[in-house]
Amino acid sequence: MASRRDWLDAGLAILAERGAPALTIERLTERLGLTKGSFYHHFKGMGGYRTALLAHFEAESTTRFIELAEADPHAPALARLERLLDLVVDKDEHGPELEVAVRAWAQQDAEARDLQERVDRTRIGYLRDRWQELTGDPDEADRVANLFYMITIGAEHVIPPLAGADLRRLFEHALRLATGDRAGAPSQEDVP
Repeated sequence: MASRRDWLDAGLAILAERGAPALTIERLTERLGLTKGSFYHHFKGMGGYRTALLAHFEAESTTRFIELAEADPHAPALARLERLLDLVVDKDEHGPELEVAVRAWAQQDAEARDLQERVDRTRIGYLRDRWQELTGDPDEADRVANLFYMITIGAEHVIPPLAGADLRRLFEHALRLATGDRAGAPSQEDVP
């Protein structure tokens, strides 16, 4: 028998591959090789499932990343930001497609939109807090947090998405610029 998490992970995979309209009990049961009874053992229906799936997405793609970045809360702010960069660049198996699918879902569904707004606020807030810890300047922290977040969102939405080494180089270049480490002109390797 599949666990509740198995059902939610299957939903994230379907969402990343095919989008929110593809989230059906039939597709989920087919993916897991289980019956509808197994689905209803964990969820009262698709409405409850979608709510749980959104919460699972938030936990896996935001809360978990922040907790891992903060594993050593005494580490310098820049080290925690670099740890977050590693996590973002090395995303789970769903890659940027999951983020794009949730944003598309949020354009059509109020519950998904509320979740996306909360996720965006949390992520930008985390970046802002670490940057303010680093610089002590709240205005700069706000600007830099938004800049880094917009890089992430934009990198996921271009076709094909910017990922892996190219995304890492872009973030590292932006981090050098933001920290004032501008010694010399950027090399060709600094930009994708």
